[in-house]
Amino acid sequence: MPTQPPAPSGPVRIGARGSKLSLAQAGMMQRRIAAALGADPENAAEVERVAPLIVITTTGDRVQDRRLLEIGGKGLFTKEIEEAMLEGRIDCAVHSLKDMPAELPPGLCIAANPEREDPRDAFLTRGPERLEDLSEGAHLGTASLRRQAQMLHRRPDLKVSMLRGNVDTRLAKLEAGEADAILLAYSGLRRLGLGHLPKSLIDPVECPPAPGQGALAIETRVADRDAPWVRALRHEPTMIAVAAERGALAALEGSCKTAIGAHAWFEGGALKLIVEALTPDGARRFRHAGETELSQLADPAASARDLGWSLGLAVKEEAGDAIVV
Repeated sequence: MPTQPPAPSGPVRIGARGSKLSLAQAGMMQRRIAAALGADPENAAEVERVAPLIVITTTGDRVQDRRLLEIGGKGLFTKEIEEAMLEGRIDCAVHSLKDMPAELPPGLCIAANPEREDPRDAFLTRGPERLEDLSEGAHLGTASLRRQAQMLHRRPDLKVSMLRGNVDTRLAKLEAGEADAILLAYSGLRRLGLGHLPKSLIDPVECPPAPGQGALAIETRVADRDAPWVRALRHEPTMIAVAAERGALAALEGSCKTAIGAHAWFEGGALKLIVEALTPDGARRFRHAGETELSQLADPAASARDLGWSLGLAVKEEAGDAIVV
């Protein structure tokens, strides 16, 4: 295991990618971390002094012409940031949780999840309001294998092509006619002030989003996991729900090479979870659902993770190798 740098005694240095969305999300957390450290979150100079933001370009940002599954998977959005943390150049990182692999490098952990945004996928077009209304053979642009498989399951006539890039790039490509429709995380659009753009939202039970979609992850060194400023960022219901979804992700050994969706929500005193995996062409879909009562449990997050793990294993056992690219 790498040698652990000491826990921060001065400023908490925050690492983040340089995209507009990443900077918006990191800025939100920067102000909350600064407040937890006793600074005025409305004083920009004070915020930057106690919780400076350090931009790190990742391989996933640099390579935009290929799918992630072709160049190494989700870890390409986190690798350089995690190296900076292990080397002591930053103290934490702000990620979109859906971009994080199931397994983290030794010495690092997801220490907090703030309150989750809306986890649904957003449907954007220059025309029809719903996927069902697209014309026969319409062109759907997405870089997500999950979205590709789910939409082909519903509309096998669609033509799907790879569409990567940041939110602005994808919106520009849609406007330029490179696709008739695209799908984006609604949470990201809302954080960028673009929540008005979708024509409709995809039902998260019918088409579960990526595990952790809509949630942020505060990644730290294990030694810093329970620092007071970290604890101040935790939203317990979010952490329980995403524990279930990431339990399924781990069981399915999920990566960009597997079309996996998972959606957890609270109903009464129970946590409900639906997990699915599809063949890349969307022709076959494997789904399992379950729930667990949380009110009397000593460790609700562990029980949620166990639920996700068991449902993920059930999907894996049923699907076999059919879901792997």
